[in-house]
Amino acid sequence: MDGIVTDVAVGVKRGSDELLSGSVLNSPNSNMSSMVVTANGNDNKKFKGDDKMDGAPSRVLHIRKLPGEVTETEVIALGLPFGKVTNILMLKGKNQAFLELATEEAAITMVNYYSAVTPHLRNQPIYIQYSNHKELKTDNTLNQRAQAVLQAVTAVQATNAPISGTTVSESAVTPAQSPVLRIIIDNMYYPVTLDVLHQIFSKFGAVLKIITFTKNNQFQALLQFGDPVNAQQAKQALDGQNIYNACCTLRIDFSKLVNLNVKYNNDKSRDYTRPDLPSGDGQPTLDPAIAAAFAKETSLLGLPVAAVPGALSPLAIPNAAAAAAAAAAGRVGMPGVAAGGNTVLLVSNLNEEMVTPQSLFTLFGVYGDVQRVKILYNKKDSALIQMADGNQSQLAMSHLNGQKMYGKIIRVTLSKHHTVQLPREGLDDQGLTKDFGNSPLHRFKKPGSKNFQNIFPPSATLHLSNIPPSVAEEDLRTLFANTGGTVKAFKFFQDHKMALLQMSTVEEAIQALIDLHNYNLGESHHLRVSFSKSTI
Repeated sequence: MDGIVTDVAVGVKRGSDELLSGSVLNSPNSNMSSMVVTANGNDNKKFKGDDKMDGAPSRVLHIRKLPGEVTETEVIALGLPFGKVTNILMLKGKNQAFLELATEEAAITMVNYYSAVTPHLRNQPIYIQYSNHKELKTDNTLNQRAQAVLQAVTAVQATNAPISGTTVSESAVTPAQSPVLRIIIDNMYYPVTLDVLHQIFSKFGAVLKIITFTKNNQFQALLQFGDPVNAQQAKQALDGQNIYNACCTLRIDFSKLVNLNVKYNNDKSRDYTRPDLPSGDGQPTLDPAIAAAFAKETSLLGLPVAAVPGALSPLAIPNAAAAAAAAAAGRVGMPGVAAGGNTVLLVSNLNEEMVTPQSLFTLFGVYGDVQRVKILYNKKDSALIQMADGNQSQLAMSHLNGQKMYGKIIRVTLSKHHTVQLPREGLDDQGLTKDFGNSPLHRFKKPGSKNFQNIFPPSATLHLSNIPPSVAEEDLRTLFANTGGTVKAFKFFQDHKMALLQMSTVEEAIQALIDLHNYNLGESHHLRVSFSKSTI
């Protein structure tokens, strides 16, 4: 068993039901009479005590239909993500157990979660409900094994380090066995959303929480399973695998954390046990329709995934979003798919004194071909941006939401509009709407363009290309310093046609890209600027 604790030094081997004779369960209404139990360990006992499904909340939970060989550790692991487990009683002969949590609130969260997501142990569904009992009183001498496991697990939760001095077999508890995985995605040429991760990892067990973030210019995630065994299985199966063909490689380790604290449910973090959480200050709540679409285990296209040759790697995400993301990159010819999903983004909290359709076109153009931009006439800190397809809008949203543009943190979410309307003929809208449909500056017009291979999150380091021979390092340093930032480092590639240039912050790099992408350097060379994954 690969859980938190390996098998414990066997305690007193008796029929678990002997424990019941010693006033094991302490109940306010003491309805033990409804439990007909004999102490000879046979399986023909009547066990009626907690059969009602909709009992009043209690911090003691009754778990039924357990597989015969299941261990205390596996049962305790069901409760760990929700709070401290304070006691356990296994009724092995009846394939049942009682689990006591430290608070009623933790038990309510656990029951609510598992009523939506059927819990499984050893690939068998099990059933969890409130017990009639308000606390669990166990005779510790008889319940030695369970207490040892509890003690070990509690120690791991507290210190996440191996413990000594308990009846657990040596090095039974190792910090490697956290239910939380740290995931890094290499070669991220297509967007990987929180929902894609949920879909892949939930094949191995109940995923409770996910937090995504960008660190060292790499998309990373922390993902918490309900059971450390599932985390172990997912790590073994997925580490080193590609999500899409030849890219988006998963690098997986156990986290030092044993529990994630998620404050907001949005496109960056999610607590699946707490659907009531707010979306956060100014953060877009994930549109329920999108959430539902992503959650569907079947392809939204009505196409079996197999009908999309080469679109997906062995992970075979049965999801239109995944297939479409691959299709958008020109790897797979799927007529009509690339345009799937909403193409229009709503961008808010813009600096209305500074922002122009052109600046939005340039920045969002890093992640797709911007067709139209409209700054809202009555709300000039917001704009609608229409991308060429739904995958480009997802890509732009995942990379630019929360970034700083002209000193303000922008919010990017999917709009309910499906197109951006141009103003009526002859109507002056003060240049707030612009059609870029025929722009020569689109980066992704050519199917299979190498620009698809070079999509990275905003970073302080910029990649410059199309530099004419006459332009020196000093010229470029001066040019970029004039955008209002500080040039920290510069490095030419061997052929001098390309270079890396590092600004002091990501915000400065965003500003420099907006100002200098397509800048005319003379000799009919227009400078190309994009974000780099490298540092100098």
